Amino acid sequence: LAVALLYALSGVGAAAAWAQIRPVRWFAVVLFAMQYLLDGWAGALSSVLRVLLAVALAGLVTLTTRTAVMMATLERLLTPVRFVGVDPFRLSLLLSLTLRSVPVVAGLAARVREAQRARGTEWSVRAFAVPLVVSALRHADTLGEALSARGLDD
Repeated sequence: LAVALLYALSGVGAAAAWAQIRPVRWFAVVLFAMQYLLDGWAGALSSVLRVLLAVALAGLVTLTTRTAVMMATLERLLTPVRFVGVDPFRLSLLLSLTLRSVPVVAGLAARVREAQRARGTEWSVRAFAVPLVVSALRHADTLGEALSARGLDD
């Protein structure tokens, strides 16, 4: 209820909320089945709802917060890790890029799934996994080059 209220207050809309949860719907079904076998209805429902709420909240943050603001906030929160030799800027950059990469990979997966349907190979794991991994690696390589061009490489 609280997450739905947050989405409503943000003005993002129901379609955007569903778009955040849709990619994990089959994972949620499998998780529910496994948890039901191990822990019963209450445990299964609790586990699935926690995962879905975490995904929905992470999606709301990425939809409503600019990367620069997210990085600045994370950098301030991570200042204490400086005492153990970790650069808070680099760690905040890593966390921000990780959050921003989830929708990118979900989009890549949707494109690969569409191509699979067009080729008639909907049930082939290899026809899904290989192009998805290649696309994700290309994206990571492009992102790495962009970061390097901005002087953020070692």
